[in-house]
This record gives sequence, structure tokens and C-alpha cells, in this order.
Amino acid sequence: MPQDWEPGILLSELSDEPELSEEFAAIFARLKGESDGGGRDEPWSTPGRSERAPGADPSPAQGPVDLVLNFQGVSYLNSSHIAALLRMRKLVSERGRRMVLCGLRDEVWSMLMVTGLDKIFTFEPDTMTALARIQIDAGR
Repeated sequence: MPQDWEPGILLSELSDEPELSEEFAAIFARLKGESDGGGRDEPWSTPGRSERAPGADPSPAQGPVDLVLNFQGVSYLNSSHIAALLRMRKLVSERGRRMVLCGLRDEVWSMLMVTGLDKIFTFEPDTMTALARIQIDAGR
């Protein structure tokens, strides 16, 4: 589940399916500021399941957050994952915040390069560097 690194910074340690889709649903709920988990009409929610991701904070912190996604545990992205990443980026940037992807394996990095998304997202080699970048950019 996504965790508050500090106020205004959300950190998520990602892993392969099925956890990846559940994590994305929890991230969207936090980004949208939904206390109910939401996501009924979104492609990352699973029909017939509880709308709240298992273990999700029942009262997520409100307000915009910077987002750090650690892909160290992810070996594959499908088109739904890519679409979700683009939606996350849009939500974060609409609120004037930043999203940094880090810890990408070669397989995932190659997929982002082939699709041209390496020019859209911000990348750092590891979680600590990504967190430091956000803190420096924000003047914290």
C-alpha cells in the first residue's frame, strides 16, 4: 500500500500482478482524495471486488501529494498499467505536484523507451534519490 513518506510525499513500493493493480487502485484513491477508495468506473478496479484496496487506509490524507513509484519489484507492464501511469501523472501535475519513477528493471525501462514514455516521466535510479529530488525541487 502507498505510504506517506512525509506530509505531501506518497511513496509506493510496487510489485508484479496481482498486487500492481491493487496498488494502483490505492494510489488513485489517495490522489483523488477519496475516503471510500472509489474507482468504480476506472479500468484499474476489479469488478465484483470491494472498491477499497485490501489494507487501504480508511481515511487517506487529503490534499495534493508528490508521488514516488519504486518499480524494483515490477518485471512487466501491460497497456492498462501504462494508461494508469499516464492518468496518475495527469492527476499529480494538475495539482502542481511531481511524480518520479525509480528502480526500473531493464524490461520495464525498455517498454517505456519503445512507447516514448521515457520522455514524459521523470526517472531516478533509486528511491532515496527520487525522494531527495522531490524534496530539493520543492525547497523542503
